[in-house]
Amino acid sequence: MAYHNTIGRKTYRFSDLKTLLAKASPHRSGDVLAGLAAESYEERVAAQIALADVPLKTFLNEAVIPYEDDEITRLIIDNHNDIDFNLISGLTIGEFRDWLLQDETTGDILSRIASAVTPEMAAAVSKLMRNQDLVAVARKIEVITKFRDTIGLKGHFSTRLQPNHPTDDPKGIAASMIDGLLYGSGDAVIGINPATDSLQEVSNLLLLMDRLRQQFEIPTQSCVLSHVSTTIELIRQGLPVDLCFQSIGGTQKANASFGINLSLLDEAYDATLSLKRGTIGQNVMYFETGQGSELSANAHHGVDQQTCEVRGYAVARRYKPLLVNTVVGFIGPEYLYDGKQIIRAALEDHFCGKLLGLPMGADICYTNHAEADQDDMDNLLVLLGVAGCNFIMGVPGSDDIMLNYQSTSFHDAVYLRKVLGLRPAPEFEQWLMRQGIMDEKGDLISRRNAGLIQEMQQLWMK
Repeated sequence: MAYHNTIGRKTYRFSDLKTLLAKASPHRSGDVLAGLAAESYEERVAAQIALADVPLKTFLNEAVIPYEDDEITRLIIDNHNDIDFNLISGLTIGEFRDWLLQDETTGDILSRIASAVTPEMAAAVSKLMRNQDLVAVARKIEVITKFRDTIGLKGHFSTRLQPNHPTDDPKGIAASMIDGLLYGSGDAVIGINPATDSLQEVSNLLLLMDRLRQQFEIPTQSCVLSHVSTTIELIRQGLPVDLCFQSIGGTQKANASFGINLSLLDEAYDATLSLKRGTIGQNVMYFETGQGSELSANAHHGVDQQTCEVRGYAVARRYKPLLVNTVVGFIGPEYLYDGKQIIRAALEDHFCGKLLGLPMGADICYTNHAEADQDDMDNLLVLLGVAGCNFIMGVPGSDDIMLNYQSTSFHDAVYLRKVLGLRPAPEFEQWLMRQGIMDEKGDLISRRNAGLIQEMQQLWMK
């Protein structure tokens, strides 16, 4: 179906829904690289006006990637909740935006319709929203998940302690873990990106983290971010796997480039769930995404990078994950050129993920050749904190020495909790207080707790 809109004396025509979505997207370098972006600001506005008049029902009848060609499209259509869709089925995209922003549209209502919203609907409405709209709606939505602690409660804010090391050196990793815990980091997960995906190295890292967790009775979960096939083998060998990680995309071809498909993810989910290692819940999956993944794999089918990104959230939603985070600036300026584009993309991703019912976090990050700096990341940190982001990364000094990119530090999480009055996950917070790391007001006292520091160092820095 073709779409059109006239501005002044010029009529803009868009050949199909995926073209309309691409032309309506806020400007970003990845869509320009793919030849999908609007050629002028006027064309973008014309596309947004036309998109505002598209009924939500259209998205159930016009797939951006054909049903027969893509298992993600089939997943989206086959799992659509037609009953809850009745609440919004009469709306256009523009009316959907207005409805989302109404005070009467509460978080409970938004949680109810999560399975009735397709990724393309979420992406479409986000293209009509200002940054403040994306913040205001996402803030309403509470997505709570549990394993050994409770993540996503309103008034709480968690972090992934990311103790990466370029050679997977146990002492270097242990030092980063101890440092992060003493800053109150790690309630979302202690998660390591391994320098190698070998079974032996990943096994060593799993055992290292599990020993530390058990030694100090820390109510959190660990994860080595290895390929899902590696994790399945680790489970077969009886290793202490808490969470199963995988990077995912929004098309079947993109996931094939990661070496995965839905069948393999099903196997991994069932295997991890069978371990029953969670104490208060069994959300066992951890997914990472990022705008531009599909384009970088030449697997985007002519669909804009943000819509592709949100389609990946349908994959995540299938497995009731504990954590999902968009690694927003990691791929580089070819896809998100500068701080402005990174900030906009992160707010879109967070909003769309929450709207689809996902426990969204963000890796607030950039590469050193992007036109961005730490001030941009500080701005995004506060925006996501206000928007109710479930978690961010905690990297020593903000500089990941293994992945060679800039992220957020333990200090950034302390800052955000302080200025917004947020607390760690409740079970983890109680542990911090028992250990003398945090007081009842939420203030850190770890640097005065010489006994705990010395005990950790003696055990883990040998």
